[in-house]
Amino acid sequence: MSMRKVEVSRETKETTIRLTLDPDGSGKVSVESGIPFFDHMLTAMAKHGGFDLTCKAQGDLGVDCHHTIEDIGIVLGDAVKQAIGNGTGIKRFGHAIIPMDESLAQVALDCGGRSYLVFTGTFGNRTLGNIPVDLFEHYFFALCSHAGITAHIIFSGKNDHHQCEAVYKAFGVALGNAMSISGKNKGILSTKGKF
Repeated sequence: MSMRKVEVSRETKETTIRLTLDPDGSGKVSVESGIPFFDHMLTAMAKHGGFDLTCKAQGDLGVDCHHTIEDIGIVLGDAVKQAIGNGTGIKRFGHAIIPMDESLAQVALDCGGRSYLVFTGTFGNRTLGNIPVDLFEHYFFALCSHAGITAHIIFSGKNDHHQCEAVYKAFGVALGNAMSISGKNKGILSTKGKF
């Protein structure tokens, strides 16, 4: 059993979320959010990132999917922060450039405790998989804020599905690399000595 496997639960009047994350896994994924397209994105993110992820969420989807997607970002961010701990031994930085047909996504991130998101790219339509497209940026903002991640996400293309899927795959690959244990680094990768 992985020493870094974490379980995080969050319950509010709007959502109930239970999530497990194992950075040392092999890409085993089970996601049930009640939002099929979002399940597809999270599955692609974890599968290509090479970490195990289970997520079961019940939200106020009768209102809309905003709270569910935002709160999954919050819970996943909390899980990443717990799994990283004080940062001993991790690579800290990760990056990926992922193509999907005509689309290209680039992600560079730092798991060093500073929260910041730059999200550069535009979708052609207002919704994607019945999700308002502004929620994808909002999800990454919630995740990065709670995980202490600085992330730069840049994407381009013509097909919204391809653009979005490339982003989630690239983020997964970058995050998987950043959370992984470095053979060279035995301590905390920071000139400050701490994150």
